[in-house]
Parts: sequence; C-alpha cells; structure tokens
Amino acid sequence: MKDIDEIKNIVANSQHRELLSAALEIVENAGKILLGYFRTDGLTFSKKSTSSDIVTLADKETEKYVIERIREKFPSHGIVSEESSQINKEAEWKWIVDPLDGTTNFNNGLPVFNISIGIEYNGVPVVGVIYAPYLEEIFFAVKDEGAYFNGRKIHVSNTGALEDAVVATGLPYDKKENPDNNLEEVSIIAPEVRGLRRLGSAALDLAYVAAGFFDAYWELDLKHWDIAAGALLVKEAGGEIFSLRLNRNYSILAANASLSHKILGLLLTSHSRKSSNHI
Repeated sequence: MKDIDEIKNIVANSQHRELLSAALEIVENAGKILLGYFRTDGLTFSKKSTSSDIVTLADKETEKYVIERIREKFPSHGIVSEESSQINKEAEWKWIVDPLDGTTNFNNGLPVFNISIGIEYNGVPVVGVIYAPYLEEIFFAVKDEGAYFNGRKIHVSNTGALEDAVVATGLPYDKKENPDNNLEEVSIIAPEVRGLRRLGSAALDLAYVAAGFFDAYWELDLKHWDIAAGALLVKEAGGEIFSLRLNRNYSILAANASLSHKILGLLLTSHSRKSSNHI
C-alpha cells in the first residue's frame, strides 16, 4: 500500500486528511486479518437472510478489529457496520463499514474481495476507502479532492457508445423469492454492450467504474455499507450515480456522463413501476 505519510501531499483538507490516514491504516491491518483466513481450512460460514447471504468468521473478526480501532481513535464518532448494531446513532461523523465485501468470493477462494469504509459528516460522504488486499489494490476518494487508485488520480472512462462498453452488475440476495431480481435488466443490457461482468463485490464494481476499468455498473437492493465508499469514488472521478428504485434499498446505476442516460433508458424500459433519480 502507498505510504500513508505521502497522503499529506495529496489531501489539502487537514481534517479529511486525518480521517483518510486513519482509514487507510485500519483497512491495511484489516486486510492482513482477511488474508490470514483466505484459502485456509479453518474458514467457516453461516447463512443470514438467504442461502446466498452468508457471513464468515473472517467477517466477524475483521469487523471487531475495525470497530475497536475507530472507537479508539474517534470515540465520539458513530459507526454503521454490516454485522453489528449502530454505534452512536446521533453522531455528526459516521463510519460506514463493510468488513468483507465479496464474502461468497472469499469463502470460495476467489480473490475478488475487499474492506470498504465510507465516512460521512451529517450524512454527506467526505472520505471513501476500498482495499482489496489479495489484489493489492487501494482506492480512496476525498470530497472535492478527487479519487485515487494506488496513489494515482483516476477518472471514469470516456466510452460513449453502448457497443463499446464493458459493464458490471450483480443479483440481489432475494433473487429466488422476489421477481424484481435484475434478470430482466440483464437480458436487455447484455446484447447492447461489448461485455457484461459479475464480480460479486459492489464496492469493487464502483471502484472500477471510478478508475475507468468498467464503463458502468448497476445493481438492485444494495445496503448503505455496499456503496458508501464506492459512490463517493465514482462522483469524485467525474461519474454519475442514479437511483433506480424507491422500494429496493439502494438500487443504483453508476456510469460516465456519456453512457449514463443511454443505460438508464434501457433499464427503465424493463418495468413501468421503476423510477430514477440523480443522486
């Protein structure tokens, strides 16, 4: 990972710089915990909401470490984390934590997984960090100061034609029980684009849009911790984010400005009750 001391040369806002430096240190050490479990015989998991929604011992241990470190460094800050109850719900500063995004990948020995941390002030995202330890990829963004990949400033792609686009998506955990499961949207988008990918990590999908590796990404029924860091990355990299639903938690499209309305138009043709808002 890029030397944390070098962040001082990138981020001008001193308060945001302090938060970013802390988040980078935390995710680096959290990544070591995850790598200690990855592809080992000692990894166990249990089911949560559905058979597709699982949690591992690595999730829980990583989350415990992250929460302890945040509370030690910033005791007045709130924390919203995937596997735990909220801490300091009324706090102005909140850390939105996904200790292991891509749990199914991780559990199956696939290297596409990460730790994601978004930091908000009165509900406004100001810092986002996504770290994929096995891939040695670190993404971060700071409000009004841009987005970075392994220390290099990034920007969304300039792809303007659908037939040239490589896009990503995912399927919600309740795909078997709920017919609003993105399969119709996939069947509409797939023939129109060069390639369609399914990584299994919403945070990395968003980070890859920010870096221009993907031209667009959409998914239904995400949670706050799935997008808190990645959405800031996309916006700071010059991209756009739209809400696709009002009744499916965070259902979003992320893309560059040239493609966003073209893909949005296709997505919204799939069902009359769907609506979008620029966010």
